[in-house]
Amino acid sequence: MIYTGKWDRSGLDYRALHNQWHVVARSSEVEKQKPLPVRLLGEDLVLWRGPAGINAWKDYCGHRGARLSLGCVRDGSIECPYHGWRYADSGRCVKVPAHPDQAPPQQRLVFPHRVIEHYGLVWVSLGHPPGDIPPFPEWKDPGFRKVYAGPYRYRANALRSVENFLDASHFPFVHANLNGDPDNPDPIADYEVTKDVHGLRTSEITVFQPYGDHRGIPVTAHYTYHVFQPTTAYFTKKTGVTERFCTFLNATPVDEDETALHLIVAVNFGAELTEAQILSRQDRVFEQDRKIVESQRPHRLPLDLREEMHVRSDRLAVEYRRWVKALGESAPAFDTGVIPDQPASADPTRSATYV
Repeated sequence: MIYTGKWDRSGLDYRALHNQWHVVARSSEVEKQKPLPVRLLGEDLVLWRGPAGINAWKDYCGHRGARLSLGCVRDGSIECPYHGWRYADSGRCVKVPAHPDQAPPQQRLVFPHRVIEHYGLVWVSLGHPPGDIPPFPEWKDPGFRKVYAGPYRYRANALRSVENFLDASHFPFVHANLNGDPDNPDPIADYEVTKDVHGLRTSEITVFQPYGDHRGIPVTAHYTYHVFQPTTAYFTKKTGVTERFCTFLNATPVDEDETALHLIVAVNFGAELTEAQILSRQDRVFEQDRKIVESQRPHRLPLDLREEMHVRSDRLAVEYRRWVKALGESAPAFDTGVIPDQPASADPTRSATYV
């Protein structure tokens, strides 16, 4: 199987992302009997549920290279659509219909990745994740209502998309009369960015917003941003004395120039608000952002700070780029070969086989 993605897998941006956890779907999208095709970092994967739980494999059957996602889940195993070969949770082939009286081959014919379900989302890592799933501080707080938004699909780079999410100075222009006043844009006061084992965090950033939250009222908003990993970011936004509007964002790097943004919004106000009202604002904001982020060139986020101009209000973006670059530089080497060699046959005149 040959890698067909657009990424330069030796690039620092790819290396920074390869070992991270990434959201690829909502848990509800993965049905019991139907495999789900997804794409991550330019690689085609298949999600399916077996007796042991959810699985994330390369979308590939090692018999004849067909996509497993075109098959089905039958009797607790995934069945290849081409010849009906079945594979258990363990990855072992358990059935070859054309030869029911023979033991199935023992060679590795499927290729699993690490997968976990958390926050109602499916997380996959193509490598060796350095830590646990990123935290969502309000997840277990019953005082916050949670609403899933998206996925918003951008023809843009995931790191560009996250940097856009972290930028407060674009509010009056991209989100005019919603998150800012284009005729009277707020100056962005200097703020701090700190880095620790949990990622990046800002001090509070204050801006006026004509339509500051889902109630449609003007507010003075106080943002604190966090970046837990390169494609997972979060803000808490104070819109009143006790009111909080929080957003947990995961930007799935589908490919170098393709992103799916998965959001969970948490609010502790507006019990009378319908889910449709909450989603309407989210949809509007992210559609406005999509047009801008898709226009940016180059698609990949420049990690060399000399390639673009920066001002003081860009401090979080600058630290984000430095951090991603450092993660790429420190990432362990990985084998970009997708399919390892099969064990040599005892008979050199024959290919790997069990006949």
